Order: sequence, then structure tokens, then C-alpha cells
Amino acid sequence: MTPWVFLVVGLFVIGVIQALIEPRMLVTERHKAHVPGLPASWEGATVALLADFQVGLFGDNRSTVGRAVERVLEERPALVLIAGDFIHDTARAIEPVTELLCPLTDAGLPCYAVLGNHDYAMPTEKDTPDLELARRLTSALEEIDVQVLENEAVRLENEAGEALYLVGIGTHTPGHDDPEKALAAVPEGAPRIVMMHHPSSFANVPACAAPFAVAGHTHGGQVRLPLGPGWSLLTWLRDGEVYTDDWVRGHGKVGNRLYVTRGLGCSVAPVRLNCLPELTLFTLTAQKV
Repeated sequence: MTPWVFLVVGLFVIGVIQALIEPRMLVTERHKAHVPGLPASWEGATVALLADFQVGLFGDNRSTVGRAVERVLEERPALVLIAGDFIHDTARAIEPVTELLCPLTDAGLPCYAVLGNHDYAMPTEKDTPDLELARRLTSALEEIDVQVLENEAVRLENEAGEALYLVGIGTHTPGHDDPEKALAAVPEGAPRIVMMHHPSSFANVPACAAPFAVAGHTHGGQVRLPLGPGWSLLTWLRDGEVYTDDWVRGHGKVGNRLYVTRGLGCSVAPVRLNCLPELTLFTLTAQKV
């Protein structure tokens, strides 16, 4: 073989090895998040965001989820958000998921979640939702004090007696997302964080209702070329706009801002390339960033 053939084969082998290794790696992303009207006692508070465990996929990454949980415990955030896809379509994964999350609630950290499409056994929008699976998962999570929100808001009060609202929007697939219903209990002008699984739900959030919102679902594209997030498996497989990760521009109504995490797991196959699993830590501030 010519040197060029050796080079191509070598790069291919390196790429395959890297794709298999990356799901076991973990990075911590840190950002400031602007929350208008944030009370002074919440200024500087840390919010942790986890998503897309996908426990149950062959070769799943429970070790990565476990290490993310350990890092959250080290940080001791004021709030832990989990943006869906706990499992990969199977009830067998429910118990391992609760075992992974128990250290957070045992440590007294407030944990809130929304479900994702895989929690309904819906890899695609054409699949039939398994409502019983979602019910069993919700029940198991709430038994360990992870509160699951579906189109509702909760008032979070800190030791100073000042409140911040957390809004949880239902799953886009199978069509359970209702942003207006989710926001109905939030007083006008009250500080809030809005959580959803699928970034598509963000498009229907009323203007100025979600100045700080978070989502998962995309895995950052999961497999992408070094040219950037626009060159990913996700963009090749889907038509239209795709919002892979980080702060999203050009999506949603005026006055709203969305962060999409790459999450911790994988879909279809347990591989990642140029797209490391992510734990996200936000520092809340009333100041514009």
C-alpha cells in the first residue's frame, strides 16, 4: 500500500477508537445565566444541568453519569435540573437510573426533572408512546425525591425567603409540551428558569417568558466533524434547523434565551466524536451577560 493509504487507514482507526472512548469522557461547562428580577439572595447561586443519560442502550455509559453525579456533589449547587431521556426505551433501566441519582437527593440537593422522548420509548415521532413506561419512571424518580414536572411551575424559596420559579415543559415527543400552561402559575415579572427536553418546544414559549431556558435531546450532534457543530450526524439525518448545543441564536421569540446541553449519553449507538459528554453549571445573576 502507498503511504496515503496507510494515512487514510490510520486516521480511520484513530477516529473509530476516539468515537468509542469519548462517551466515557466528561467535561464541565460553566456559564453565567441572566435571570431578570433575580432576588439578591439568589445572586451567584449555582444551578447544575444534566440530561440524556440514555441508560439501557447497549454499552451504556453509567460510569459517565456516575462521575457527573460525583462532580455535582462536589459543587453543592442550589438546584439540580435533569432535562429528560433518563432511559433508552426500556423499563429495565429505571432501577439503575434511580441508583445513580440517589446520592444527589440523599445529600439534600433539590432535584427537578422533565421527561424526554426515550422515556416514552419513542426514538422517533412515528413511534407509539409507552405511557405506562413513562408513568413507572416518574413514580420511581419521585420515590427518591426527584420531582418530575409536566407543564407546571414550582416556587423555589431559599433560606432568605426569596423566591425563584422553575417551569417544566412537557415532552415535545409525544406532543405533551404546552408552554403557556406551564407558565400559567408564574406571576408576571417573577424570576424564572424554564426547562424542557426538546429544543423545539422553545419556539412556542411566549415572548419574554423565558429569558433563561435549558434543554437537551440533541447530544450536541453526537458525531461531528472538526469543522464545527453544523457538521454533525444530527444535521445530516434531519431536515430544517437543528440546534445542537451551547447558547442558541435565532431560535425562539424575542426576549427568550435557550441553552442546549450535549448531555451525557448516546442514541442509536454508544459513540461520540468531537462531542464530549457535558455537565453544565450555571451561575445565576440579575446582571445582563
